[in-house]
Amino acid sequence: MKIGTKVNLILIIVFISGIFISGIALSSVLEKKSENEVSSKALILMEIVNSVRDYTNERVQPLLLPKVDTQEQFISESIPSFTLRMVFEKFRKNKEYVDFLYKDATLNPTNLRDKADEFETDIVERFRKEPGNKTVSGFRTMSGEKLFYNARPFVIKDNSCLRCHNTPELAPKSQIATYGKNNGFGWKLNQIVAAQIIYVPAEEIFKNSNRSFFLIIGIVGIIFTVIVFIMNQLLKKTVLSRIKKIATVAEQVSVGDMNANFGQQSKDEIGDLAEAFNRMKYSLEIAINMLNKNQK
Repeated sequence: MKIGTKVNLILIIVFISGIFISGIALSSVLEKKSENEVSSKALILMEIVNSVRDYTNERVQPLLLPKVDTQEQFISESIPSFTLRMVFEKFRKNKEYVDFLYKDATLNPTNLRDKADEFETDIVERFRKEPGNKTVSGFRTMSGEKLFYNARPFVIKDNSCLRCHNTPELAPKSQIATYGKNNGFGWKLNQIVAAQIIYVPAEEIFKNSNRSFFLIIGIVGIIFTVIVFIMNQLLKKTVLSRIKKIATVAEQVSVGDMNANFGQQSKDEIGDLAEAFNRMKYSLEIAINMLNKNQK
């Protein structure tokens, strides 16, 4: 195997190893960055949702609850969950956020629209088993789309909630007339009854991450190719061609051509090698001349 081939082989091994190691590290960094991006969006939306809930509890509900018993039709706007769901639906009309979802995933909801599915039920049960756990996040696939979710436990902290969710007998008549008396009752103070869940589409973000990964790897590959080409040219010019010339002259000297010359050499290791061959040639020439004289 020639020196150039050996050098190229070593460079290729180094390149493949470097790409493999850096690819793993880069993939991990980009994936973490993507997770942080979707997570930050989910957290912002969660804070907005809870702000709407708090405002409804503090300012809207006190105005509407006294009217609930006197109305034939239940005033849904008096319920924070209903209000924030409507606000979020308005928010989703924005094209950029059309695929974002919010849900008060409830085990026993008044409005069956808030009924937790099997996946969400597991989250609620997890919060119940781990009271100190204040948030759960991860990924799930819905309708073929990868979504990032962020969930928080929803705890009954206010006795006013039990007015509508304790027993059917204590609930407003307009509520019973609107939603019936089979769902949304039996709640207790300080009980985790639901999970607030924000769903953020993650597919496009991770696609962008993958595109960035392949772009960076491609740029690194091009840079390496250029480096290998330049190194090959330098190796050929500064080492291989000079060694080949020395080998050719040495071959000529070995067959008795004492006129062959190594020429002017640079002051480096290969130049030292050429000078050593020159001295050997002169010594050989002197020895041959002495031998010829003795023969005469």
